[in-house]
Amino acid sequence: MSRRIPISPLSAQSFAPYGDVLEAEGAPDKLINDGKCRRFHDRADLDFGDGGRAGVSIFHAELRALPYEFDLIERHPDGSQAFVAMSADPFLVIVSDGPEAQPKAFLTNGKQAINFHRGTWHGVLTPLSGSGIFAVVDRIGDTANLQEHRFDAPWVVVA
Repeated sequence: MSRRIPISPLSAQSFAPYGDVLEAEGAPDKLINDGKCRRFHDRADLDFGDGGRAGVSIFHAELRALPYEFDLIERHPDGSQAFVAMSADPFLVIVSDGPEAQPKAFLTNGKQAINFHRGTWHGVLTPLSGSGIFAVVDRIGDTANLQEHRFDAPWVVVA
């Protein structure tokens, strides 16, 4: 028997316990490039731990559909991880307060990226439309920096 999770719109306030929402909303912090570019400055708390460094990778994830069934979450104990879609398409973001807690699901609006705080339990990259190509900023270092948990019964994200 699967367990159902409703989707909530992604907002900085609702996502704050898990990470940062990166978006160009509100007034810009600075005008740069001779006034032709609005800079929304320092929008994510990137954390690469001791002995790590920032790395930018490109991920190409398979498109998924709703209802979306999953039984796997993961976390990165040694560093944060940011997902930046390389197309203007919404994607699903799943987070959890731990393996025993009920996960939560958020839907980006197509103009948002996210940064998971270090140690945040989350689902895998889940594009619902578009190219499935993402720039991912995360920790590069000597440790594996990955822990996975499989639920005994799957969860289903519903619209």
